[in-house]
Amino acid sequence: MTEEEKKYKGIIWTLSIVVPLAVAALFGINLQKMGYDVDPLSFLPPIYATINGLTAILLVWAVSAVKRGNTKLHENLIKLCMVCSGLFLIMYVAYHMTSVSTPYGGEGAIRYVYFFILISHILLSIIIIPFVLFTFVRGIAGAYERHKKLARITYPMWLYVAVTGVIVYIMISPYYTH
Repeated sequence: MTEEEKKYKGIIWTLSIVVPLAVAALFGINLQKMGYDVDPLSFLPPIYATINGLTAILLVWAVSAVKRGNTKLHENLIKLCMVCSGLFLIMYVAYHMTSVSTPYGGEGAIRYVYFFILISHILLSIIIIPFVLFTFVRGIAGAYERHKKLARITYPMWLYVAVTGVIVYIMISPYYTH
């Protein structure tokens, strides 16, 4: 383990615990239900779904870049993916703090498909946090073999989370009320 990795290990584990707990806590706070006069940020779901789609495209591009030997482009694209993921998180929490949750209205087998995708998306979005951060730090620290080994696990999970975020939005979007 490099000194850089040792330096960030505690921060990564702290973020990996604090971020999901903070999101869960903030998700439980609805300013409208608390009596605050706030406009629902109902315009955000298509924006953060688009950011998820963009993240998926950038991830595929980043892997393609590194396979072609363009490590600088790979690094920049991954940094952009991390920015996109952060923006998604901020918008997602802001939306849910100002809007009433939309129940899924589909019936029959598609309802089970939706909830399978949603639950797997949520669980992996929590699990992926330390994987992304450790993979990123290993790359930045120059521990390329260990970075590559972990990236083989991180990449498909992160891609799944990004793609299923778009799918969840598409499936629930007919039920949004404005």
